[in-house]
Amino acid sequence: MYSRKNSMESIPEEITEVWACTKEDCKGWMRDDFAFDTEPVCHLCHSPMVKETRSLPQLVNTNKQQKSLAKGIQIERK
Repeated sequence: MYSRKNSMESIPEEITEVWACTKEDCKGWMRDDFAFDTEPVCHLCHSPMVKETRSLPQLVNTNKQQKSLAKGIQIERK
């Protein structure tokens, strides 16, 4: 058998602003770029969230104006 370790490509990381849940036993968090509200609540336990930074893999969000989008628009079924 041949066994050769494939070198894994390193994924570039960056310091990213995130929202983290304030409840101690909840691990909910989200990237600020992907939050719909200016001050979101935790989607797991509905507690308030605080802004912090983390070192995370880079993601590109092409829609920078996500917080200004209208929420709750119903999709018409035909």
